[in-house]
Amino acid sequence: MSAHMFRNSIGAALALLGASVLAVAPASAGKTFDAVKDKGFVQCAVNNGLAGFSFADSHGKWTGLDVDLCKAIAAAMFGDAEKTKFTPTTAQQRFVALQSGEVDVITSTATQTLLRDTALGFNIAGVNFYDGQGFIVPTKTNIKSAKELNGATICVQPGTTTELNLADYFRANKMTFKPVLIENLDELLRAYASGRCDAYTTDASGLAAVRVAQLAGKGEHTILPERISKEPLGPIVRHGDDQWFDLVKWTLMGMIEAEEMGITSKNVDDALKSEDPSVKRFLGVTPGYGKAVGVDEKWMYNVIKQVGNYGESYDRHVGPATPLKLDRAQNALWTKGGLMYAIPFR
Repeated sequence: MSAHMFRNSIGAALALLGASVLAVAPASAGKTFDAVKDKGFVQCAVNNGLAGFSFADSHGKWTGLDVDLCKAIAAAMFGDAEKTKFTPTTAQQRFVALQSGEVDVITSTATQTLLRDTALGFNIAGVNFYDGQGFIVPTKTNIKSAKELNGATICVQPGTTTELNLADYFRANKMTFKPVLIENLDELLRAYASGRCDAYTTDASGLAAVRVAQLAGKGEHTILPERISKEPLGPIVRHGDDQWFDLVKWTLMGMIEAEEMGITSKNVDDALKSEDPSVKRFLGVTPGYGKAVGVDEKWMYNVIKQVGNYGESYDRHVGPATPLKLDRAQNALWTKGGLMYAIPFR
């Protein structure tokens, strides 16, 4: 066979492989996937009370962007978004809880980094919120920039990328600071509100959340304009179970894909009647995608019907009409100038 014919044969084989993706058998399930299925619910590590992301009311009902992601995973797995349980954790506890098997997935605002993805034995399953670290100060101090914090006392949670970024930022700008390290968020914020710290630092979304929740009624507070890091936040699972990783990852991708396709919780039933082949595959009218991740073919229909697409979840919990008033910005779809881009469902 000539080199030209060989290349053509390889090209044809690759094209065939792409065309027949729906015939590919799902990956073998691992112990997490099987354990979740057997116990009948998904156990998610969430923040210990962060408005807009994971917050429990007086009746113990959890709501928020990260809570919705947990519910979406349950809807994909069981067809029922309520088959969830939530474990509130601190920034340090969440990783211990995942490593020990106490929880199945971290859906809290966990920053994704190289070492967490490798040395700590975790798998990063996508990004559901792009953020950046900032600072909040009492408005009465009249501080307008992080560059004015030289010599300041700063409240920060220990064992976080936030703590590391803080040290890097001050070192790079030849400034000094004194950290106040307290793991419990509510206790840390009490220290800040009492004047023990000149500033508090965390992800900008977290600053907006605590300003309308824990700091409400405790004076005016200004979020400074600088963002000193990249904070891609999203679900994290343990290494060693590709099937569970696939389900978590593709559930998040599906919520983003649904927004790209214009499929919402309100029109998803009408979308079932669509003649668009991509919509039919996505919603399980044409089978294949459910089998690929080891669940029912209607998995994405269940996710969108019961939880909604990514945009619906964002607007419901943290968007401009909520107390947090967060514009979509980098969390807008890529078609609207943002970074949210679903890997193709093919």
